[in-house]
Amino acid sequence: MADSTASGAETGGKGEAELSKMDAGDVPVAKDYAFGDIVTLNVGGKRFSTSRQTLSWVPDSFFSSLMSGRIPSLRDETGAIFIDRDPEVFVPILHYLRTKTVNCRHIDLKTLRHEAEFYGVLPLAKRLGVCEEAETGNCGNILFYSMLHPPVFEQSTPLSDSLPLPKLGSKVDFSKQVIQLTGHGNYLAVAYNHCICVLGVKESRGWEVVFTSPLLDKPPQRIALRVMGHGVPRGPLLAAALGFEVKVWSCLPQPRALASFDMKIPVDGLFFTGIQLVTISNTGRVAIWQSVQQHWQQQEVAPICSYDTGASFLLLGCSNGCIYYIDMEKFPVRMKDNDLLVTEMFEDPNKDPITALSIFYQPNHFSSSDENWMEVAYGTQSGRVVVVVRHPENIGHAPQVFQSYHVHTCPILRVVLGEKHLISVCAENHVRSWTVTRFRGRISTQPGSVPISSFKVLSLDGPHSLFYPINSIGPFGDLDEEQVFVQRIIPETDTIFVRLSSDGKR
Repeated sequence: MADSTASGAETGGKGEAELSKMDAGDVPVAKDYAFGDIVTLNVGGKRFSTSRQTLSWVPDSFFSSLMSGRIPSLRDETGAIFIDRDPEVFVPILHYLRTKTVNCRHIDLKTLRHEAEFYGVLPLAKRLGVCEEAETGNCGNILFYSMLHPPVFEQSTPLSDSLPLPKLGSKVDFSKQVIQLTGHGNYLAVAYNHCICVLGVKESRGWEVVFTSPLLDKPPQRIALRVMGHGVPRGPLLAAALGFEVKVWSCLPQPRALASFDMKIPVDGLFFTGIQLVTISNTGRVAIWQSVQQHWQQQEVAPICSYDTGASFLLLGCSNGCIYYIDMEKFPVRMKDNDLLVTEMFEDPNKDPITALSIFYQPNHFSSSDENWMEVAYGTQSGRVVVVVRHPENIGHAPQVFQSYHVHTCPILRVVLGEKHLISVCAENHVRSWTVTRFRGRISTQPGSVPISSFKVLSLDGPHSLFYPINSIGPFGDLDEEQVFVQRIIPETDTIFVRLSSDGKR
């Protein structure tokens, strides 16, 4: 009520007198607040200058009503609009109106949210409400901390004799912001706008840069890292998708470029499985690079919505409701006829697009006669979660439906079938998890029809791609252990929260 009274006081006095003098043909008073599109505000004695467009883009706010003439206001002796509020708290609100971003550091969230609600800037108030919930919720201690310093070099300085500096047609963005991060073994690949660094960790010295890519004329959309063993190029291999092009480098012992391939269409998935590099476009194209022969192959299938790997298999979930697989071990023997041996494994009974896939395959738990046992969980566009099983005695036949759930109302973005749990995530970031019982590595009883947990992972990053970008909430972790979600409340933050997938606890 105090805010309503204050607002009424601000809209009275001189503004009402001027409105009463208006004739039918007069220009509304709101048009006289500023010269042209420049608006000057006096907030609690401190002056601010901004544009009419900046103040008006949030509909039905205090400012849009002020600019449209729906409410009048006081003006000071210079003609600036006077608002009797705290000028220090107004600074981040004006910054949000200008940039649609907010920095929550060193700000009392409750006070700022109170002011955002007073001004009617509801998108900011909603974001601050999420941040306030995160600050007041229970959270564990910091588990680890390490500083990875970005590379420093001049544009005119080549990186190495084997990797000369490319001729760039445009100015390089030397921003230190990390845009991609991935790891394998004891190595991390960190992508910036202008280059990619590979770091190795040693207990005595910590993280050290072991490879820096040539300067890039465009930011990498995807990166992949793999530590190779005997019989192939030793050390870590780095791959990056730059527009339609995919590049591969050997990082150690001698840095060098290994391959380059033009997909001619956008790259939506880039990852190593075994010693092969797989590139996927959701339009339906799959390309594979074999690291021994260093040979690219590609093939067209139906539009791809999801994928997963297990043992030597690459599974593709497609928009036609089918799950296809490629046996990567057979890839080298079919190089002559350029056939990736894409085979249909299962078709959804409703022909619902397969938007999420998870394969559970543990040959180390089986005897030699059981090596063909396979379990696959998939999610669909309509929100169903299905578990199918392929028995060793049914080789040559489609897997059999083991269990089906329909507890989501949105498309499934992630599904994970592990040793102990079945986890699904829908497009609204709602999570469901079920207990899985196994006997000698095989799923032996159906997961319960009622999920053991149901929670939502709060995030303002927006919907996540089906191809699991770096900002995906997860779940992440070893299938044999507890999976976790990584919750990043707002895009620009120095804090993340880790939540258990089984019960949602942070």
